[in-house]
Amino acid sequence: MAKHPIPYSILKHPAYWLATGFGSGLAPKAPGTFGTLAAVPLVSLGLLLPWTGYLALLLLAVLVGIYVCDKTARDWRVHDHPAIVWDEFVGLGITLFLLEPNPYWIALGFVWFRVFDIAKPWPISWLDRHVHGGLGIMLDDILAGVFAWVALQASVLLWHWVMI
Repeated sequence: MAKHPIPYSILKHPAYWLATGFGSGLAPKAPGTFGTLAAVPLVSLGLLLPWTGYLALLLLAVLVGIYVCDKTARDWRVHDHPAIVWDEFVGLGITLFLLEPNPYWIALGFVWFRVFDIAKPWPISWLDRHVHGGLGIMLDDILAGVFAWVALQASVLLWHWVMI
């Protein structure tokens, strides 16, 4: 039996469907990576918006995420169940903020986000251990997204500097 079995109620509430990244978090191995992968097309479409529209959607995704992650974790009685991946959607969205919609940069952003989300350097690890509920589930990935955004922007700047 799995360490944290997926409740059969997965389709009983729309919050569960959103929290699991439209079901992408149900992958038996590496659900966070599959959740981030599922976020790529959605976030890539968002990159076509003006930055203000993208930011508004990102803020809405954070607020919705706090609710759906909290509800799902409480109902399933497991803090940050591995299948809860909406936070990965938001983290990738932060990582790619203000990025030109280029497949190479999107792929690099994906890698940078997964590195910071998996490694959880301080203070991400502290947040992961000490802040609970929907806010806690979201916060560590929000900060991982910020770290990845900085790394990605530095990578883009370095690339353009080298290519001049």
